[in-house]
Amino acid sequence: MREAHKTNTQLQLIEAIKANDQIALKQFYMSNYHKIEALVLKNSGSIDHAKDLYQDSFIAVWKNLKANKFEPKNETALQGYLYQIAKNKWMDTLRSRTFKKTNGLTDETLAKLKEKPVDDEIDTNESDLNTTMNAFKNLGQPCKQLLTNFYYEKKSLRVIASELQLEEASVRNKKYRCMEKLRNIVLSSKS
Repeated sequence: MREAHKTNTQLQLIEAIKANDQIALKQFYMSNYHKIEALVLKNSGSIDHAKDLYQDSFIAVWKNLKANKFEPKNETALQGYLYQIAKNKWMDTLRSRTFKKTNGLTDETLAKLKEKPVDDEIDTNESDLNTTMNAFKNLGQPCKQLLTNFYYEKKSLRVIASELQLEEASVRNKKYRCMEKLRNIVLSSKS
């Protein structure tokens, strides 16, 4: 009897999420974020990585619920499902080339940085800036506008979302993807 009650509660939560019940969505979102953040932080990620990953995972769960692709087996099935999706997405990220190219700061790198003259650093920074600006010119107009609004005009994601008539979470994802495009263009121009 108790198991039926537990599954019933999960079904109620799922139905509320499917109906876009703001209270249920917010409660489910807030109650599960810290588990995903802990997963990412323990596995070579940052808080920004955790936020982006959680957003993508939450949207995937929401879409799957809407498409009736998930049925709970117990009281914590939905939470476990979200965690599993996040874990799989994070493992994909860790395996990706882009993530593997990021090197940590080693003692050897620190020593090289200390030996490097300041003039070289300025030249390199100007060169990097030029490379980045050229890459920015090659971005599509929607990405240029979004990044300009956020970084240059210092608009919050909430304001940008309102202007674009989108959810703040969607704008956060778009910003992340635009930054990835920009990063990839810069990296490909350096090689």
